[in-house]
Amino acid sequence: MGYSESEKEQFRADFDEFGYIVLRNVLDVSLVAEARQHVEWLRAKHPDVRPESLGTTLMTDDPFWVRLISDERLLDVAEIFVGENIALFASHYISKPPADGLPVLWHQDGSYWPLEPMEVVTLWLAVDDSRPDNGCMRVIPGTHCLPLHELRRREDVPNVLNSELEPELVDESKAVDIELESGDVSVHHPNIFHGSNSNTSGAWRRGLTIRYIPTTTRITAEGQWPSAFMLRGEPLPGVNNYLRRPTYIEGTHMPFRGSDAWR
Repeated sequence: MGYSESEKEQFRADFDEFGYIVLRNVLDVSLVAEARQHVEWLRAKHPDVRPESLGTTLMTDDPFWVRLISDERLLDVAEIFVGENIALFASHYISKPPADGLPVLWHQDGSYWPLEPMEVVTLWLAVDDSRPDNGCMRVIPGTHCLPLHELRRREDVPNVLNSELEPELVDESKAVDIELESGDVSVHHPNIFHGSNSNTSGAWRRGLTIRYIPTTTRITAEGQWPSAFMLRGEPLPGVNNYLRRPTYIEGTHMPFRGSDAWR
């Protein structure tokens, strides 16, 4: 793929102004199809977990998941925003089933995260086409310039995070729908106000969030973080403890193209 220096400068300028950008056709059809199969494999393996909540704790020993988030094309995008020394903080499939997909209420990602400093970027990979009727992500441009706010619990209506920003902070009239085709990627800032509506359509809306950090960012949670993988460049000694790349075991893990290299 590759981006020119002028393209990278424009991406950074747009990101700095709006708090998000959209990149088209980042991943190929066949890899995205494997990601779709991966969601179904995870659902069968974890039938008690809502498909919107197939998250970070499930990926520690999942070779395909680590292969996917370490794809060079995704790392090339992440490098534009976090530099050449890249680690993974978290990844999460938010997969909304037809006519039953839960909303994600307005929030700022950074309010949830044990990171210091809050230098992190999210790539949102469209595994399916993502549109208003199936619950695409919505953002309020420019809110990335605001500080992180404390979130309030919200459990009176079903929603993915059981929390939200105080409603008086959110001017929903300024919201923008992030419409993506499968294989597209949006990139957003940890402070931007964003959320998504319910899936009222007859189609799935599967998406994968990938949270990349520079190796200068410390994960401050106690114990081994379940998705801390070193991905590109060099770690900074004494900052984070990174996991070893999982080994592919036939019959235990989902088979995928290139799985032999993970044995």
